Amino acid sequence: MEQARDTITVKRVFGEPYVKNGTTIIPVASVMGGGGAGEGGGPMPMPGAEGEAGTAPVMATGMGGGFGVRATPAGAYVIHGDEVVWQPAIDVTRIEVMNRAIAIVGIIVVGSILRALLRR
Repeated sequence: MEQARDTITVKRVFGEPYVKNGTTIIPVASVMGGGGAGEGGGPMPMPGAEGEAGTAPVMATGMGGGFGVRATPAGAYVIHGDEVVWQPAIDVTRIEVMNRAIAIVGIIVVGSILRALLRR
């Protein structure tokens, strides 16, 4: 858990600021993390199996866990003099996928409306 806590830190959200020509840029990311764990129980007889002297063989049970982190660029703070401006990151791929999804839904809706009108 200590490693997981260290993974999701402010340093993952706000990158190292850098200065160029008197302008300071602080990159910002959206960071999400999650984890899970499991546990096992005692030995359990395997269904439908017969072992030596009429005893059923047992299967082992165990435990496991996992952790994941996702970070995507959110934008950057641009500081020039006394002025601070937020510049959002633009994900062109996400915009294109959404445009195509909206177009497909639009085609389906228009097709349904036309079919309903033609049935009358």
